[in-house]
Amino acid sequence: MKGYLIDENLPADFRLPTAFHCTHATGVSQSPSDSLVWQHARDHQLVVVTKDADFSHRILTAEPPPWVVHVRLGNLRLTPFVQHLVSVWPTVESLLPKHKLISVFPDRIEGVE
Repeated sequence: MKGYLIDENLPADFRLPTAFHCTHATGVSQSPSDSLVWQHARDHQLVVVTKDADFSHRILTAEPPPWVVHVRLGNLRLTPFVQHLVSVWPTVESLLPKHKLISVFPDRIEGVE
């Protein structure tokens, strides 16, 4: 794992509390498809951070998949959304790279190897 690729469904100025490099999907392409984000993450050993359930479904069928952090917090405003991620991010990072899929819920974090 070399860094994070933030999917376009999260704000371009969104920052994770990490020492790893973060790139927004719009830095890969103006309007990147899920397939392009997937391939770029896989080619560059990046973790996709997304709210898009398509990545969680795809990871179960595509080999080898990139790592995916699926943020499943519902429709929170940006400040509480960021506050929650900041509070749980050390746990998320501790689950990487052993777990290819990490789902972040309001009340728990689940990892799938």
